[in-house]
Amino acid sequence: MSLGVLNNISAVYAANNLNQTQLNLQKTLQQLSSGSRINSGADDAAGLSLANGLQAASTALSQSASNASEGVDFLQVADGAMSQITSLLNRAVTLATEASNGTLNSTQISAANSEYLNIIGEINNINTNTEYNGIKTFGTTAAIYTSDGTTSQQNDTTALAQVDSTTLGLTFAGFTDQATAQAELTKITSAISTIAADRGTVGAQINTLQAVSNVMSTESTNTLSAENDVMATDYATATSNLSKYEILSQTGISALAQANSAQQLVEKLLQ
Repeated sequence: MSLGVLNNISAVYAANNLNQTQLNLQKTLQQLSSGSRINSGADDAAGLSLANGLQAASTALSQSASNASEGVDFLQVADGAMSQITSLLNRAVTLATEASNGTLNSTQISAANSEYLNIIGEINNINTNTEYNGIKTFGTTAAIYTSDGTTSQQNDTTALAQVDSTTLGLTFAGFTDQATAQAELTKITSAISTIAADRGTVGAQINTLQAVSNVMSTESTNTLSAENDVMATDYATATSNLSKYEILSQTGISALAQANSAQQLVEKLLQ
């Protein structure tokens, strides 16, 4: 190798290698301190794009699980209200059966009828006033939206029928003698069957939405795990790289110093 002073090629090589080592060392320290393997698009553009997509999907799935759970809450409010209606109707059965008996006088039948009319009024109040988050429960269609962030995976529609006295086939006039009491008893029994069927439908919808919520939660967890696999720092590899680049940095500095000192040999030739 010839000696010259115009360009110190050995020093240039050593400096370039040292610069690259310093960049790798800085990147490794950033990965260790942040816990993330990808801290900018320059680290892994494709990986960053994939991770961002997975993160968005996980977020959408997590919220979708909450949406389905809120749908369950909506239906449970309705189920609770219908449970109260069933209790009221059972009391109405007692009153109608009592009024159907020939041993009651007109005053007693009137008292039973008055209580029955109050029951009918309370059923109508429940139908009108039962709400979830300001939304009337009965006579309402609620679309439960779930998604992975790109496409709709589920759109469960819960349509709840009215449960007022008219829908249940109960009259407001009441029953004033044995005959009307017996006729009303048949209607009340039918209304109880209707409410039972409605509660069965609501129960099936609750089970469906709970299943949807569980699936969405599982998908969200798995998607988040996949995003973690792409983004998370592998500490075993990173700490190994840290040792490697620290050693290379030290040897690079020594090599650069040696390359620079080699130029000084030219001075000896001039002495």
